[in-house]
Amino acid sequence: MDPNGLSDPYVKLKLIPDPRSESKQKTKTIKCCLNPIWNETFKFHLKEYDKDRRLSVEIWDWDLTSRNDFMGSLSFGISELHKQGVDGWFKLLSQEEGEYFNVPVAPEGEEGNEELRQKFERAKIGPDKNKEGKAANAASRFDSNGNQDRMKLADFNFLMVLGKGSFGKVMLAERKTTEELYAVKILKKDVVIQDDDVECTMVEKRVLALAGKPPFLTQLHSTFQSMDRLYFVMEYINGGDLMYQIQQVGKFKEPHAVRFTLLKGKSNGTKVRIFCSADDDDAFDFCLSVLFYAAEIAIGLFFLHLKGIIYRSVDWWAFGVLLYEMLAGQPPFDGEDEDELFQSIMEHHVSYPKSMSKEAVAICKGLMTKHPAKRLGCGPEGERDIRDHSFFRYMDWEKLENKEVQPPFKPRACGREAENFDRFFTRHPPVLTPPDDEVIQNLDQDEFQGFSFINPEFPGTAPTTPALEQA
Repeated sequence: MDPNGLSDPYVKLKLIPDPRSESKQKTKTIKCCLNPIWNETFKFHLKEYDKDRRLSVEIWDWDLTSRNDFMGSLSFGISELHKQGVDGWFKLLSQEEGEYFNVPVAPEGEEGNEELRQKFERAKIGPDKNKEGKAANAASRFDSNGNQDRMKLADFNFLMVLGKGSFGKVMLAERKTTEELYAVKILKKDVVIQDDDVECTMVEKRVLALAGKPPFLTQLHSTFQSMDRLYFVMEYINGGDLMYQIQQVGKFKEPHAVRFTLLKGKSNGTKVRIFCSADDDDAFDFCLSVLFYAAEIAIGLFFLHLKGIIYRSVDWWAFGVLLYEMLAGQPPFDGEDEDELFQSIMEHHVSYPKSMSKEAVAICKGLMTKHPAKRLGCGPEGERDIRDHSFFRYMDWEKLENKEVQPPFKPRACGREAENFDRFFTRHPPVLTPPDDEVIQNLDQDEFQGFSFINPEFPGTAPTTPALEQA
C-alpha cells in the first residue's frame, strides 16, 4: 500500500503447477485504488493433462521503488471448472492456502454461515438401510467353504509382491478370464489361529463387505479360502501407499495433508482401509492402510463409527499419529525397541516443528491427547468437532463426499509393473510356499466358516442367479 493509503493493484493468473511460468497472464494495473474493477477477459488453451491443474488467481500491489506486495490469492481446479463455472465473491487467502483453496463469501445480507452449517447437517454419512439389508442377504448366500467357493486360487495369476508384514503378504494378481488387476491379501490359517486373530480376520471381512460405504473406503471384490490360506481380493489402487509417498517427498504441505492421506487410484479419490477387532474395550487390534486425504479418512471413520465397528478413541489417536507424520516427516514417538516405544507414547510430550501452523498443531494435540475421554473426536459431538476444526476450515465436506473436489496431488498411475510401490517388496518373487499337509490336518476349518464372499456391489460383478448361488 502506498503512503497515501491507496494501492496499485493488478491480478496475475496462471495454471499451476507451472515451474516455467509459461501460462502466466495478468491484468492492467489500476493506480491509486482500493476498490478496483478490471472487467478483462483471458483465454487459456487447455490440453488433456491440464485437467489435474488449478487456475491460480493472485492479487498484487505494484510498487515503483521496491518489490511488489502480495495481497491475496485463491485457485480453482480445472476439472471442477469444467463441471461448473463460478461467479461470486471469494475470500483472499495466503499464498500457500490460495494455491489449493477458494472460499466463497456470501453477499452482504445473506446468511452465509448458516447456509454452510445447513450443508453440514444435510451431508449424509451413513449407508442406505435398504442397500445394507440386500447386501447382507447376498453375503449369506455366498458364505461357503472349500470347493464351494465361487472364486478360487486357480482363477488368478500372481504378478508382484506389493507388501509384506506379520499378517501375511499382499500380491498384485491378474484374474485369468478378464485380465483385471487386483490386490490380494493372503493370510496363513495356522498363523491366524496361533496369533489368536481369527475374530480379527472375520471382523475385517465383515467391515470390507459392508454395503453403502463412502467412496473413500477400499472396495472388496471377494474373499475365498483354500485348505491352508485365506484370500482378500481387493481393488488395485495403483497410486502406491502413503508411507512410500512420504519417503519420496519427506513431508507434505498442509493443504495436501488436509486432504491427502493414502493411496491414489484412477478414480480420483482417496481410498481408506480400516479394520479392527476387540476382546474388550481395552484390547483393540487396529489396522489402518490409507490411500489419500485426511478429510476423506475422517469420512471413512465417521461411517464405521456409525456402524459401531471401531472404537473411537483408538481410531482418532491413530489418525493423529498419521497426520503428524505427514506434516512433520517423522513419527511423533520413537524408541529402540517396543518397550521404549511404549514408554515414549505413555510418558513423553510430542514436539512440534515450527513449520506446522497453529491449526495443524492444535488438531494433532487434540487427536493425540493421552486421556481417551478428552481426546478430539471422542466427545458427544465427536464428528462435528472434527468437521468444524480450524484445520479443515476451507474444506467443503459436502463436495468432498460427492467427489467434486479436485485432488491437490495426483501420482502417476502404474499398472503391472507397480512402479508406485516399494522395490523392497516388489523385487521378491510372487510365489506361495507349498502347504504343509501336517499343518492342514491339524487345522480346525470350522474356525473360518462364513469367510467366503462375493461382493454384489463391486463394479462389473455379474448379477447372481439361484443356479449360480448353488454352484
